[in-house]
Amino acid sequence: MWDVPAAEKKSRRGPKRKYGTKRIHLKRRGVHPLGWQTIECFVYRQWVTKTIKTFLATYRPARGLIRVVIVKEEHGCEYFFCTDPNATPREIVETFADRSSIEQDFHDVKEVWGAGQQQVRNVWTNIAVFNLNLWVHTLLECWAWNKPAEEICDRNDSPCNDSERRPSHADRRKALRRKTLQNEYLSLSGSHRQSSKIRALFHLFLKLAT
Repeated sequence: MWDVPAAEKKSRRGPKRKYGTKRIHLKRRGVHPLGWQTIECFVYRQWVTKTIKTFLATYRPARGLIRVVIVKEEHGCEYFFCTDPNATPREIVETFADRSSIEQDFHDVKEVWGAGQQQVRNVWTNIAVFNLNLWVHTLLECWAWNKPAEEICDRNDSPCNDSERRPSHADRRKALRRKTLQNEYLSLSGSHRQSSKIRALFHLFLKLAT
């Protein structure tokens, strides 16, 4: 990472210099006491105050000018950059925080719905199956959108688990499975549903299935 080249005289021939000549060491910038400022950011569903330092630099892998943001945290400094030099430090920090939800969606599509594991050979069938994975992921989130956490997930059977943790996508899928099985049970005749043994077996199978 290099500094921004200084303005050149018009008499110089050839294209303008794209990269600076002075090397930038991020760790040295992070421990330097000058240049720090505080900003308000909305990250992870809450407003927080961040102590940051920002500057422009040139970076060959990014093919030119970038904006660098150094965030001072309790465990040390974190370093971010953006290929848009006009982006504000707040936009960069908030965008980085938002990436966690995108990564979680990729995880859920692959691990919960098994995207990429389907045993199909045709390339267009693979594309169609992946598209179907995205649709079922979206439809499940829409189904559980307005439902309270208590209705979706009951952690009484897992005392070691954090009871305050919000339901995951897998928890939502289990809740939909339970709802589907309950509807199937209710479709039975009244005489079958009144049997205590059948009810006990139903609740046992419900736990095993979800």
